[in-house]
Amino acid sequence: MSEERSLNFLEEIVEEDISAGKHDGRVLTRFPPEPNGYLHIGHAKSICLNFGLAKKYNGKTNLRFDDTNPVTEDTEYVDSIKQDVKWLGFDWANEFYASDYFDQIYGFAVKLIEAGLAYVDDSTAEEIAAQKGTPTEPGTGNEYRNRSVEENLRLFTEMKEGKYPDGAKVLRAKVDLASPNMLMRDPLMYRIKHAHHHRTGDKWCIYPMYDFAHGQSDSIEEITHSICTLEFVSHRDMYEWFIEKLGIFESHQYEFARLNMTYTVMSKRKLLQLVKENHVEDWDDPRMPTISGLRRRGYTPHSIREFCERIGVAKRENMIDVSLLEFCIREDLNKTAWRRMAVLDPVKCIITNFPEGVEEMHFGENNPEAEGGDGGRDIPFSREIWIEREDFMEEAPKKFFRLGPGLMVRLKNAYIIKCDDFVKDAGGNITEIHCSYIPESRSGSDTSGIHVKGTIHWVSVAHAKTAEVRLYDRLFKVEDPSNEDGDFKEYLNPDSLKVINAFVEPDMVTLPTGKTVQFIRKGYFCLDKTSTADKLVFNRTVTLKDGWVKK
Repeated sequence: MSEERSLNFLEEIVEEDISAGKHDGRVLTRFPPEPNGYLHIGHAKSICLNFGLAKKYNGKTNLRFDDTNPVTEDTEYVDSIKQDVKWLGFDWANEFYASDYFDQIYGFAVKLIEAGLAYVDDSTAEEIAAQKGTPTEPGTGNEYRNRSVEENLRLFTEMKEGKYPDGAKVLRAKVDLASPNMLMRDPLMYRIKHAHHHRTGDKWCIYPMYDFAHGQSDSIEEITHSICTLEFVSHRDMYEWFIEKLGIFESHQYEFARLNMTYTVMSKRKLLQLVKENHVEDWDDPRMPTISGLRRRGYTPHSIREFCERIGVAKRENMIDVSLLEFCIREDLNKTAWRRMAVLDPVKCIITNFPEGVEEMHFGENNPEAEGGDGGRDIPFSREIWIEREDFMEEAPKKFFRLGPGLMVRLKNAYIIKCDDFVKDAGGNITEIHCSYIPESRSGSDTSGIHVKGTIHWVSVAHAKTAEVRLYDRLFKVEDPSNEDGDFKEYLNPDSLKVINAFVEPDMVTLPTGKTVQFIRKGYFCLDKTSTADKLVFNRTVTLKDGWVKK
């Protein structure tokens, strides 16, 4: 991308703040994931934005886990989040947790009670919802709203001491029951949850609500630019109200449009549903939009950062076509991925005039797009080879430049061959193709004078390794499954995974896990984590061209 691009609105804000000497010119952002699931490509946009903004203006970024709900949180998610952030190429200045501040946040709540700005409410969740009114009608207070400061302090202390069951009481802020912002109609600050916390254990049985903990955590860390997605615009009034009433560091919240991408879902709740109901293998299933799924599929950190750079930062929601993400990985892998030959739908081709029992080595570049070809490897050639079934036609049309009776084609990195005959089984299926080769046509030293228009890939039968190849495609068959009628799972793409057995070059057994290669003419494929020397397993990262354009 051009370095000359115009500033996005957040960069403009930061530059204005620095020019005005706000926060002494200091820039401190934070990435605040909830450890209740794996990060997805939408989080990658937020990571690139928060870390990128701080880096550009010589600032720092904290990684802070908003771990205020012990029921849904797990250290597995914490570990996966840290791995994903580092894999994307970022490092944080400090690792914090909202739970680090539970004592301070509790103290903030007590301060608001003492100021008459918070009260303990015994109402049920349904009663509270009804008392909040409607967008056109103000809410109504209840008897608990008029409790004395002393009674509220006593009850809140008893809540902390575990004297009440879950749901018996909540702590609410006393704000404005007639506020046009429904969230400001006495929002909840604390709820009772007798649940074990992944970091604080059983110390607490009351936990702050996200909206109460979030702004205070930003303030404690003195975050200068608190960046979040657009759905939190209506929460900003709460954010600022709490900070103002507590008289603490004024961190400011800014909102940008979250990433919505076609042919997938971005809701952690829906992604968890896909995992729990076994529609996918796990969070890192290569069809998932999770960072771990993309990594396992063969996506690179560079391609994801480039994608986030290209989509930019906006104030309005929009839908990004997944083909842009696929374009970014193709662009990256075209420059870096080694080329290898793999036959996915094999049929045997016998070179009848090549001596039996003889093998030759032919050189193939690792990547012709790289300077110097990035080295190369020796490819064994023998009398019997595997070729793609689609590269032969019994009755070839005029512009079919591959194999058919009497037709000639070049074998990649080897010889020109001519089809002389073929064999069918009782069902009419081609079982063997008989060809002859032109000895003078060897690649790199061709003196035959023969010119052919087509080149096909192949693998020597005697040297081929068998591989399980997983052909991954888009997870859903419609662009926006969340916007369709009925259950979003009804729109899962039944062809999102096809598993086939293929023959590959023998040096594939030496590839490291996660290495992505281009199967010549077929696409980019990544060696899966389940692959072994005895059983190679490849995941298709992306096809060579966008096959969904016409669809």
